[in-house]
Amino acid sequence: MRLVLLGIGQAGGKIVDRFLEYERQTEQDFIEGAVAFNTARADLKELSHVPEHHRQLFGEVDAKGHGVGADTEFAADLAEQDAQQLIRSLDDIPTSRADAFLVVAGLGGGTGSGAAPVLANELDRIYEKPVYGLGVLPASEEEDVFAYNAVRSFRTLVNHVDNLLLFDNDTWLKSGEEVTEAHDRLNGELVRRLSVLFNAGEVTDENVVAESVIDSSEIINTLRGGGVSTIGHASSTLPTDDSSGFSLGNLFGSSDNEPDEIEAMNRITTAARKATRGRLTLPCDVSSSQRALVVTSGPPQWLSRKGIEQSRQWIEEETESMEIRGGDDPRSDSDRVSVTVLFAGVTDIPRIEQLRERALKAAESSGDSDDLSETELDDFADSSVDGSDLKR
Repeated sequence: MRLVLLGIGQAGGKIVDRFLEYERQTEQDFIEGAVAFNTARADLKELSHVPEHHRQLFGEVDAKGHGVGADTEFAADLAEQDAQQLIRSLDDIPTSRADAFLVVAGLGGGTGSGAAPVLANELDRIYEKPVYGLGVLPASEEEDVFAYNAVRSFRTLVNHVDNLLLFDNDTWLKSGEEVTEAHDRLNGELVRRLSVLFNAGEVTDENVVAESVIDSSEIINTLRGGGVSTIGHASSTLPTDDSSGFSLGNLFGSSDNEPDEIEAMNRITTAARKATRGRLTLPCDVSSSQRALVVTSGPPQWLSRKGIEQSRQWIEEETESMEIRGGDDPRSDSDRVSVTVLFAGVTDIPRIEQLRERALKAAESSGDSDDLSETELDDFADSSVDGSDLKR
């Protein structure tokens, strides 16, 4: 699936920068173009892989290039004022070749939280392509204002994108680790999972063709209908000796030996269970999923048909959904088998309720409860639960 990436704010820009770095390191090819937007000049200068001409400072007259602090309304106003300027940043990107846009932002800060919904809405108005959101939820250790901003931003963004993928920093922090020191690792975990998903179906080896191809339409159909999505991933490193009938040399055609079918099948089914029951990008009850997409990657000889089909059937039982898509993503130069599962339209999300309660307390203690009413917070929770009033 070919994407145009748009990073908004400090977190969004860093994640897009990491996407570009990872694509080059792994020789993948699914990013059609990338732009980073910010109200802080210093944050744009920190980026290494987004081309300089695609680092767009906006709101310079009012923000003076120093950012908006945690003021989401200020950021939204600046984005509205400079909306045409933001869109013009895409003029030299071949958007006609892209399958979708991905708007990336941290939902706790100021610029990303406020401007991401504005940009998503503008993209939707101009282009006839899906506009997806990728939002990062703040950790519990971060200030209350981040939870407050996340609640308000979530409600707005989920209504302006075709689907919102979420990553919860709190879930991925190690014991005793602070967010500030973990950003690089957390971004790496997020980017690796999404890259496997979006790069599936992009042919990198002309001599290897998937038996069940995952193209952009499979991802689009899984994400259709709006709401919130999460991703699970697990992998198994393959043996490097010939005792199991496999060696790394096989990857490059130096041996015709095939792996044991039962072992190949078990590796896939075990990875599928770990991907589903392990840490998701956003913890949730997967049985609340409306749809799912299962991507199995690895050397062609290890992609057991039985293992792939059994995994798909098992996930169908776990989600209680009949709309489970899947396929294989053969990678001749890989030394592992991996399973990535996209759970779309999830509704049972305890983390959302935690943020809602914390945001309400923060609003009450700061005297802003009139601005962020309990009714509005209930709407926030309900929007993720039943999918009502979401963009279709």
